[in-house]
Amino acid sequence: MRASIHPHAPWYREPWPWLLMAGPVTVVVAGLFTAWLAVIHEDGLVADDYYKQGLAINKVIRRESAASSLDLHARILFGDNRVRVLLSGAAPQELGLQLVHPTRAGLDRVARLAASGDGWYEGPVDTRGARWHVVLEDSAGTWRLNGEWLAQRGAALEIDAGAKHEAVR
Repeated sequence: MRASIHPHAPWYREPWPWLLMAGPVTVVVAGLFTAWLAVIHEDGLVADDYYKQGLAINKVIRRESAASSLDLHARILFGDNRVRVLLSGAAPQELGLQLVHPTRAGLDRVARLAASGDGWYEGPVDTRGARWHVVLEDSAGTWRLNGEWLAQRGAALEIDAGAKHEAVR
């Protein structure tokens, strides 16, 4: 009678080695997935030039004061990936409109609005989203109006220089 040298199945047919390797393999896969997420998504909350942005606050305040002294009023109408602005108090040839996302700088949108007559300006801009900080300024950068638009509250926004802004239904 001949005795078998290896009475057990090969190691890869046993459940224990696989069970012991499952933990480290899971950690490696999770680490690779986390690294992939970190590479493809930028961190929009960190400003590269925060010191320069702090120094620029006085310039922004001057531009908002200039809008107040001109007694500017804007009615902004959003819809169909277009925006129309009725501006009273000034008549530049072109306006700049920024839709700034509250938390993700990668979603910010910028549009140039051309004059279409009688104080109206219009241009294309993607308005999908729920909440936007709206910045309206002349092309020369001498004044600026700020407002906050909540899409669910209506397709229009009224901004008065020096006054509270509110969405209009």
